[in-house]
Amino acid sequence: MSVAKKEYKRITVKTLVDMKKRGEKISMLTAYDFTMAKIVDGAGVDVILVGDSASNVMAGHETTLPITLDQMIYHASSVVRAITRGLVVVDIPFGSYQSDPKEALRSAIRIMKESGGHAVKVEGGREIKESIKRILNAGIPVMGHLGLTPQSIYKFGTYTVRAKEDEEAEKLKEDALLLERAGCFAIVLEKVPAKLAEEVAKSLTIPIIGIGAGNGVDGQVLVTHDMIGMTHEFNPRFLRRYLDLYTEMTKAFNNYIDDVKSGDFPSDKEQY
Repeated sequence: MSVAKKEYKRITVKTLVDMKKRGEKISMLTAYDFTMAKIVDGAGVDVILVGDSASNVMAGHETTLPITLDQMIYHASSVVRAITRGLVVVDIPFGSYQSDPKEALRSAIRIMKESGGHAVKVEGGREIKESIKRILNAGIPVMGHLGLTPQSIYKFGTYTVRAKEDEEAEKLKEDALLLERAGCFAIVLEKVPAKLAEEVAKSLTIPIIGIGAGNGVDGQVLVTHDMIGMTHEFNPRFLRRYLDLYTEMTKAFNNYIDDVKSGDFPSDKEQY
């Protein structure tokens, strides 16, 4: 049963917990620049993720690994300048928090101070527990990320569904509980069986945001460029395309080229 949407002037980490209590689903999309963030926020999306997926979408890398902390801060600061309502969560990039809790804290502080973001997101469970604690102790909100964790792609060797086997599923449930007890305000579950994701969502008090994790969780996240069809090569089962901008933009560019070549643009009305 759907729940009436409540109007929130500003989304905070507390708002998301309240939304879960009310049974209101949480919407989350990515943004990496001012213009896209302004549109996404203006549409009323609850959480704007400045994802390390910028490494793929904006820079053309095969994985999320190459993007740097400085680059993430650049993207995040561009997004923050556009936001009036949504909660801005910024990925801490690979290599900036895993090995040393002190480095994790320095990275999180830089993101918060230099970008103005509202929270950070990290991938992993027990293995990064100390880094999460150090960041939280500084008063910085942390969103967790379990299941398929793209920063560990070379460890997994594949982007297939995670936690299908009992042992990995149990570890995921244990890690989710650990993240909640540590103080994370929400967790992203990526590419895990829907039944498992629903079980996790029901067992925790903090929101579970799914991507390829079924409909039994507390909210959903997609990469904006994928769901509006600017990218067209990426076609996972969980992706619903709401537009086909790749085709529409290509048509517009072709029309522009034709008009320039023919001398039709600019017309008399389009010049001084």
